[in-house]
Amino acid sequence: MSTSTVDTTVPEWSRKERARAAAKLMLGWVALLWLIEAVDYATGHALDPYGIKPRETDGLTGIPLAPFLHYGFDHVAANSLPLLVLGFLTALGGIRRFLTVCLLVIAADGLGVWLISPAHSLTVGASGLIYGLFGYLLVRGFVERKVLGVAVGIAVAAYYGGGMFLGLLPLNPIVSWQAHLCGLAAGVATALWYRRPVRA
Repeated sequence: MSTSTVDTTVPEWSRKERARAAAKLMLGWVALLWLIEAVDYATGHALDPYGIKPRETDGLTGIPLAPFLHYGFDHVAANSLPLLVLGFLTALGGIRRFLTVCLLVIAADGLGVWLISPAHSLTVGASGLIYGLFGYLLVRGFVERKVLGVAVGIAVAAYYGGGMFLGLLPLNPIVSWQAHLCGLAAGVATALWYRRPVRA
């Protein structure tokens, strides 16, 4: 008696399809940030208070909301390009993984900001997520032992490293270095936790 098996596996996306999906996702994400800021502007900045308020119970609701809120269009503009580039590079590894990375970074970064930021401060902006994606890309290739990932990490470090590491220092009182530091740590930790086992 013979048996046969049917291959039910779904073929992987081609590189072009992955790139197209990643580009659409990030363009839509950045467009959403601009739309939210337009609504905030039109309502007299009514959305700003929904950021992270350190060590206040109602400030916990700002953890998932803060990365989508900004203090004006200049703030959105400053975050748009790095979020677009780093998000695109991360999403090339798979949309599901990208969304999981973002959720983990947003949660860990937001909790860190809630715990260590100065009292009576209010933190909004996507920079914590940007630092998380930066940290993730920085070490992902090394922990997965993939040449392309290592190359991406080196390129990201070379292009963004200087400005990113300056953002970790308390040089500007209106910039949340706490969000940057917690985001970077969250991104590195996510890469370490989310690494795939190496095949022999």
